[in-house]
Amino acid sequence: MSADPPPLLELRGVSKRFAGVTALDGVDFTLGRGEIHGLVGENGAGKSTLMKIIAGVYADYEGEMRLDGRPVRLRSPREARDAGIGMVHQELSIVPALSVAENVLLGRQPLNRLGMVSWRRMREQARAQLRELGIDLDPTVPAGSLPIGLQQMIELARVLLSGARIVILDEPTSALSPPEVERLFTLLERLRQSGRSVIFISHFLDDVLRISDNVTVFRNGRRVGTAPAREVGKGWLIERMIGGGHERLEESYTDARMLPPRPSTPAVLEAEGLGVAGLFEGASLRVHAGEVVGIYGFMGSGQLELARALSGKLPLDHGTVRVDGRPARLRGGTPAAKRAGIAFVPESRRAMLFAPEPVYRNISISILERISRLLLHPRREREIAEGHVRRLGVRPARVDLPVGQLSGGNQQKVALARWLTHLPRVLLLSEPTRGMDVGAKDDVVRIVRALREQGIGIVVVSSEPETVLALADRILVMRRGHLAQEFAGEAVGKDRLLEAA
Repeated sequence: MSADPPPLLELRGVSKRFAGVTALDGVDFTLGRGEIHGLVGENGAGKSTLMKIIAGVYADYEGEMRLDGRPVRLRSPREARDAGIGMVHQELSIVPALSVAENVLLGRQPLNRLGMVSWRRMREQARAQLRELGIDLDPTVPAGSLPIGLQQMIELARVLLSGARIVILDEPTSALSPPEVERLFTLLERLRQSGRSVIFISHFLDDVLRISDNVTVFRNGRRVGTAPAREVGKGWLIERMIGGGHERLEESYTDARMLPPRPSTPAVLEAEGLGVAGLFEGASLRVHAGEVVGIYGFMGSGQLELARALSGKLPLDHGTVRVDGRPARLRGGTPAAKRAGIAFVPESRRAMLFAPEPVYRNISISILERISRLLLHPRREREIAEGHVRRLGVRPARVDLPVGQLSGGNQQKVALARWLTHLPRVLLLSEPTRGMDVGAKDDVVRIVRALREQGIGIVVVSSEPETVLALADRILVMRRGHLAQEFAGEAVGKDRLLEAA
């Protein structure tokens, strides 16, 4: 009697450290043949690190990986691809200007006898590969002209055409509409039936439970549970993701908070029926003077795009915005929003700050017209910047230092300082604590609370529940492009936010 074949992929006792910080701690993981395995966990739980080990990005780790029962150590993405492992990242690598066919066969274009690209064969192969996935596309159209869901299918086709037996999907449904999700799930069912295996990483727990055969939960670099998806529910996943209250979390402000009732102060921001096609629809909210409203949602839920629309960076298709009761005309972009009394600090500090320029110039740029008509006044700019640097605790406290030399947390303080000389009526903060350590996060919390006390209406948009729980007086949850639920005047913890999202 023959023994059962080994699992397609096994990881045993895998650990990985970065500069003394443990990202993975003795992790075991198994992927069967023809299996869709869901992987869930909070940001920083270790999911991405494990996937990069499987995909050949990290070769320096402790433990063992086995493929078809044989020990392997993949030392590059190319080696992983040659071994039959492909990954579709959340940030797609589609080349927008190239055609669908060129993207599907990128790096593997068929050649004719003269060694030149055979465009006819490339189009035929691309069309055939896409049809196998249930997609009928013109292979000559630019890939960048297609909806994001089809772009994702093109990238998946590229991975499958490379011969991948194991496909890693990182947040594959985060930017998809419901019909596009259905199309993806139909395709995954086909892959499963053909014997290919899929690792499905997502914050959308309903999606994970629906499509997966088994699901594994990560927390703090460890695998804390694996179970058949049909035998567990969303509550089981959430309890293991956040510890169910049985373990003290590192940051005290992640515990449940009692939110105050909606304030009686006047509304400084009123938005009615805002929408941008394909991103979000029917978004209405009010922000009162001296109130922090948190908008929480998973990546791709539309909350970042809503913040960009309120700041004038993303044109609205419909809806109205009022500041202090007056219509805000945002068509002119950031300058128009600034005139209306709206300031925006984006999630990408690189997009806002001039890294080679000194701290004082990054702070003073928003008020140059107030302190100088014709000539610059560096001394006055430095005096203003020095006051803000002391007030916000920027370290090191040197206004002549290029801002690019500061840590991420201190760069965020400089970005906030830009708006402190001439306070806005409404301050929009997108992912204000992303990538910061606990100390820097506490500094940002302190700064935002101080601004709230000055009567500013503040909107904090984040995919991190800790951030909105730390900062918000009232919390709105965004789900797949719609504001789905509001929390005010009640106790709210991470579990309830995850349930609502």
